[in-house]
Amino acid sequence: MDDARWRDERAALDAARARLGEVADGLYPDVPRVAGTPLRCADGWVPDAPVPLGDVRLEWDPAPAPPAVADPPDGLPPGHRTYAEAMGALARPKVFENRPAYRLVGVDLPVLRLAPARYFDGVNVGESAAHELAAGRHGLRERIGDPCDLARRTALPAVTTVTVTTSGTYLLHRRDAAKVAHAGGLYQVMPVGVFQPLRAADERRDLDLWRCMVREYAEEVLGRDEDYGAGFDQDAWPFHRALTGARRDGRVRAYLLGLGVDPLTFALDVLTVVVFDDDAFAGLLGDVVEVNAEGEVSRAPFDGTVPAPMQPAGAAALELAWRHRAALGISPCSLWGDDPPTPPA
Repeated sequence: MDDARWRDERAALDAARARLGEVADGLYPDVPRVAGTPLRCADGWVPDAPVPLGDVRLEWDPAPAPPAVADPPDGLPPGHRTYAEAMGALARPKVFENRPAYRLVGVDLPVLRLAPARYFDGVNVGESAAHELAAGRHGLRERIGDPCDLARRTALPAVTTVTVTTSGTYLLHRRDAAKVAHAGGLYQVMPVGVFQPLRAADERRDLDLWRCMVREYAEEVLGRDEDYGAGFDQDAWPFHRALTGARRDGRVRAYLLGLGVDPLTFALDVLTVVVFDDDAFAGLLGDVVEVNAEGEVSRAPFDGTVPAPMQPAGAAALELAWRHRAALGISPCSLWGDDPPTPPA
């Protein structure tokens, strides 16, 4: 395969992720769904009720068994060893760095077991499998098998968060395919980010879902740059202290809703919801940006509907948050009355 054909296939993937997601959805009829959405899960991955984030325990495995499938060469143009290498040379998105990340190797809620990895470990398998499907091929997908089998590939969890106010609005993101490596052109809740430490040296210290979520709030919602600098101390950062203080005071409440896997890209998401009292939202996130480094941002009515086309993880998180709205203390749509705002076109 030459470079031009690879680029054409990559462009076809980016132009049709919603349709290809439907195709991928049909390939796993026997794998359980999360809340009736295309997102897939294994037994025990979705609790019956939201789990307070403080009750979730993260365990560390420094040397797990290697995955069965890693850095597949399928469909790569000559001169490129991995899919990420080809992307970087031929179709590089704006946000694309091989940062340290965490690999999920075990789930026994409320315990998640994690191990060291790099961001491109996930790209090399997941985006390659999606590209293959766009081109009408299935060999890599067949070798991977069950998308929820954590031993088959390096599964890099992202934290997908529904940010919702008690009066019934949530933050909505339209991801720009020119800016992101994954799920361009689709709606998503926000913030969402790969679960990763700031630096490789901090991988044990940053093994904390909330620390990752706080940084994503600053980056995606408030437009902060992702480069924090060598001397950055998150514990002393005023935004971290303010948001964490509001959570400690009960004005901000965070919960785990479950986990699931996207059937197209095998992206694995830890689904969470963060409920803000309205005054806490105004004080902490009142300067929401309209455009960030990954796409467009808006507020949408929390009314049980899911904008289309929506990334499976976002759809699942919204559905689960809606199911548990009474327990979460959310009053659907009261802020907007009969005239809610509409998502961006």
